[in-house]
Amino acid sequence: MARAKKNTYKSLRDDPSGKIIAVPHYVLNSLAYKSLSGNAVRLFIDLFMQYNRANNGKLIASINFMEKHRGWTSSTTLNRAIKELIDKGLIAKTVQGHMPNKASWYAICCFALNDIPDLDITPQEFPRGQYAHWKPLSHPLSQPIANPKVVNAKL
Repeated sequence: MARAKKNTYKSLRDDPSGKIIAVPHYVLNSLAYKSLSGNAVRLFIDLFMQYNRANNGKLIASINFMEKHRGWTSSTTLNRAIKELIDKGLIAKTVQGHMPNKASWYAICCFALNDIPDLDITPQEFPRGQYAHWKPLSHPLSQPIANPKVVNAKL
């Protein structure tokens, strides 16, 4: 009986038809990624889950889609996370959505833009790798270290 349970758990855990996401280490080690808020990291992973090597440029982050498929409940939080990812160069908007039922499309900037018809952006305009050049306005590691002898002398 215990063996049957163990095999059931193992088959659920090791589902051969299950997809994986592979985020390159150079993205995870970038200053842009390391400085993301928790919601922006969650959205980045949610967008990565949609990516299938043929649809970069057609990833959807609308509140209706994300609420139904990924459990997002706040459009304000979602929009703030989208803005943060765009500002840091991790994603780019490829199609501007419009009312009543056209969602914006996005692309992940660590991969090439796929050839998808009707994009608002050309491959030449696509900011691939822009996240690697992102610099914060002030970063603790970018500040010069004060000379301890000078600091102690003033005390």
